[in-house]
Amino acid sequence: MKIPINAPIIEKDEINEVSSVLTEKSLTSAANAGGKRVQEFENLLASYVKSKYAIAVNSGTAALQAALYALDVKQGDEVLIPSFTFVATANSILSVGAKPVFVDIRPENYTMDPIDLKKKITKKSKVIMPVHLYGNFSYMDEISEIADKHNLEIVEDACQSLGTTYKKKQSGTFSKMGCFSMYAAKVMTSGEGGAIVTDDKNIFEKLRKIRNHGMLHGYDTRILGLNLRLPEICAAIAKVQMKKLPKFLEKRKRNATILNELLSDLNIILPQERDNVEVNWYLYTIATKNRNKLIKQLNSQGIGATAYYPIPVHETPFYKKDIKLPLTEWAAKSVLSLPVNPLVTENNLHHISKVLHKIIK
Repeated sequence: MKIPINAPIIEKDEINEVSSVLTEKSLTSAANAGGKRVQEFENLLASYVKSKYAIAVNSGTAALQAALYALDVKQGDEVLIPSFTFVATANSILSVGAKPVFVDIRPENYTMDPIDLKKKITKKSKVIMPVHLYGNFSYMDEISEIADKHNLEIVEDACQSLGTTYKKKQSGTFSKMGCFSMYAAKVMTSGEGGAIVTDDKNIFEKLRKIRNHGMLHGYDTRILGLNLRLPEICAAIAKVQMKKLPKFLEKRKRNATILNELLSDLNIILPQERDNVEVNWYLYTIATKNRNKLIKQLNSQGIGATAYYPIPVHETPFYKKDIKLPLTEWAAKSVLSLPVNPLVTENNLHHISKVLHKIIK
């Protein structure tokens, strides 16, 4: 029995749509509005999250990078991020010449701590980039208040939180821009891909140029841009997956609810939803002692338990900073994620529970 932590769900619908792209030979488009399927996907995403505009790009990293370009973030600017995240968050900042400033997390849901955020703001601060890690929702009320007080922009790294809501409002829509990923392991996929959502028309038009070498009508580069376009094959997959997303999320929630009940008697920290938050359950993450030993034993039983992120960004060789982020460092040593993806059955969940009980008790 093998139970993967996450796996893309590709069915006949996706295959047929990709086949149509290949038959038409319409693999990509350098038009300002993008290709036919790119536009269809963007309309579906904007409708789903209830934003005015969506701009598809070729990765979640590209989405973050484009968002920073759109805000004219440059050398000398500082962008505040949690260190407990995938390195793409920091890389996107460095790629536009700015400096990532690392903020500690709150242990309840592994997202940016507003109290530590306040301490890290300087005259060079320009953007706050909270990460809705594992699908958990950041403390946006407090973060927005801080941003307003210091006249800072917010870009939401919502790469892991498509479908997560706070007070019925979608993550990624609590700031000027929200950035999503459609990487193969996410709650929905395009293979590789990303998107930015915004209600700001000027930002929308600027982002369209940024993803296409700064061009508006071809060969008329007006601002700095790159090739961040989403290919039509990827957009074809994303278009189909968007329609299946509610069903995917429903199964994830069901599995997480069952697992919470099955593991409630163990001496581990289980994931909890905050008031008014509906998590997308991209990753079901627990905290425990002897994490590495536990993962090894779970993996030996075919359970795809995984540690995200055992090395926080500020401790990686490239970003090494002599700073103390105690809760980030605790989480990096303590958390592991268990499978709750839509392919996981109730029998799988009972197997996971049985193995965990045997190991821990």
